[in-house]
Amino acid sequence: MNRTGSPFGKFMLLWSGQLVSAIGSGLSSFGLGVYVYGATGKASAVALVTLLAFMPSLLLSAVSGVLADRYDRRLLMVLGDSLSALGVAFILVCMLRGEAQLWQICAGVAISSVFSSLLEPAYKATVTDLLTPEQYTKASGLVQVAGSSKYLISPIVAGFLLTVADIKLLLVLDICTFFVTVASTLVVRSGLASGSGRASASFIREFKEGWAAVSEKRGVLVLVMMTSVITFFLGFIQTLSTPLVLAFSDSAALGTMETVAASGMLVTSVIVGILPIKKGYVKLLSLSLFCAGLGMAAFGMRESIVWICLSGFFFFAMLPFANASLDFLTRSNIENSKQGRAWGLIGVISQLGYVAAYALSGVLADYVFNPLLIDGGALAGSVGRIIGTGSGRGTGFLIIVAGGLLCLTSILLYQVQSVKKLEAGGA
Repeated sequence: MNRTGSPFGKFMLLWSGQLVSAIGSGLSSFGLGVYVYGATGKASAVALVTLLAFMPSLLLSAVSGVLADRYDRRLLMVLGDSLSALGVAFILVCMLRGEAQLWQICAGVAISSVFSSLLEPAYKATVTDLLTPEQYTKASGLVQVAGSSKYLISPIVAGFLLTVADIKLLLVLDICTFFVTVASTLVVRSGLASGSGRASASFIREFKEGWAAVSEKRGVLVLVMMTSVITFFLGFIQTLSTPLVLAFSDSAALGTMETVAASGMLVTSVIVGILPIKKGYVKLLSLSLFCAGLGMAAFGMRESIVWICLSGFFFFAMLPFANASLDFLTRSNIENSKQGRAWGLIGVISQLGYVAAYALSGVLADYVFNPLLIDGGALAGSVGRIIGTGSGRGTGFLIIVAGGLLCLTSILLYQVQSVKKLEAGGA
């Protein structure tokens, strides 16, 4: 039997292309983070680049969700993958002509983000097209493996390459991965939905229908809103981990730390893929988020690569359980024909927390928390006695605070009855 001809075989081929794409994106992301921090010495500059790499894709995802339901999802994925290379190419050209300025890097990542917005809703809706409900959590685990590759594989590879070459090599490799992902998407063409044939409907009407799909069940809407709070806290560790480590170590250590930490996500993603979750989604979601908060708090406690690796591993290991639970509770309570529009809106609402975190984290670290924990700072004699003082200790303290608030949020989430009722809807 031809495995690639089966629905799950087609999903695996599509997934393989996205794995390669994620590795390439991770190379650029790591390299640009090190480059910007090295040039500016500011966590706020790193956060600005992160924000502009993320926000355009987020704001356009609702529109992309409507397109995913109206037009050929295969074509949207091809366009999203291939055109997003333009932003990376722009940054590369600027570097080949001399040192790239911060505004040029920001412009490049924003361009790439605009076109990447076409990909995510179409990709998520395609998973629903190809697979049965029994395969959702298994697919979710595999999708998370691909997503974690930008943290697991890319950093250690990028860290090594930066010792023998410069960031331009990383950008070239990223551009080359787009050819692989586009080819895999084209091969899977026969297994993808080509749209719902409703191109005559207005965008406003389809946005309203997408909102209706999300808000029809109170539990889904509450879960999406709570997810925005969760992503706000997660955004702090995502943005500040690079400045935290580079404040006392180098890019090679940073790459090693990110790879070791992200291996926690790989381990549990594989577990979720092999042994799908069948019940207790809300309990698992709350418990995994609480443990992730503990991992965040530990992450900021000490300036030790070994300690940060261990706490980072624990933090990442909790995320696949939370993501798989969120994915099932949402996907199984929304009508299939509206999934593209729904996922687009869900992406905007649930990830607004990242936008807020990326906008605030660098500024808070540079101008509020770090001054408190330098030698002679206001908290040097209290908090500083526990976690230490120095240029990066305020950043660590900010991550600790965010982790504690994530623990509190997980406890509150478990008390929401409308969210608990979603498990019956997905049964």
